[in-house]
Amino acid sequence: MDEHWTLDDIAWDRFDAAKVDQDLLAAVKAAAMVEYNAGDYVTYLTNVFSDLPRVQETIQQWGREEEQHGAALAKWAELADPDFSFDAAFKRFQDIYQIPTDATESVRGSRAGEMVARCVVESGTSSFYTAIKESTDEPVMKQIAQHIAADEFRHYKLFYDTLNEIDEQPSLFEKAKVALLRVNEADDDELASAYFAANTKPGDGAAYSREKYAAAYEARALVLYKRTHTNRLLSMIAKAVGIAPHGRFMRMLEPIVWKVWQRRTRKAQALAA
Repeated sequence: MDEHWTLDDIAWDRFDAAKVDQDLLAAVKAAAMVEYNAGDYVTYLTNVFSDLPRVQETIQQWGREEEQHGAALAKWAELADPDFSFDAAFKRFQDIYQIPTDATESVRGSRAGEMVARCVVESGTSSFYTAIKESTDEPVMKQIAQHIAADEFRHYKLFYDTLNEIDEQPSLFEKAKVALLRVNEADDDELASAYFAANTKPGDGAAYSREKYAAAYEARALVLYKRTHTNRLLSMIAKAVGIAPHGRFMRMLEPIVWKVWQRRTRKAQALAA
């Protein structure tokens, strides 16, 4: 995986403060935290794949690219909000949220399960940044989101290829179970604590609540998606699980998922209000 773009490739001089959407800014601040925190995942994943140097190399390169995503989003957020300090917010985030970096076996039950979970995440992020690119009028964010979306799609393919190369063949049911559990973790402490750390300040009286700040993030992020984005996300997850992504079953599932997505968005907006 070549690092085919850097922060120097972003046209920062085109930044237009008048076109910054405040809800998108709040979501981007949180996303910057999660992307930049990839180092912990690299440690965890290289432990899980300790006997596979080629997979470890792929994971390390993935981590470097994820950290670059975080750095790009952070720089944009600091342009959009001069009072925002990414470094200070990131420290607060890490004080709240940690993953088990000392684990030596996958928390997903198998290494194949780990790759399915990573495919689910990359499906979500590639769709998310595509949705940002298509919704924002701010030219610098549009460029950043385009770069990141392309990277995340490529990362999905890398994890999908690794899933098919490792010497494990879990059943469709086992893979579907991992995927469903990972989808349900979308409102876990990671994004909630990232949103809290990025959008509150010490001393302002805000107390961390997973439910409250998960809803605050979702209210600003889920609304960006159109049905084309959720359909694409769903087909990518289906492919990782081993279901025909454009078969009859998935065509039946697409409108159901879109209705659930809209309902979840409305619920998050109500909680955030």
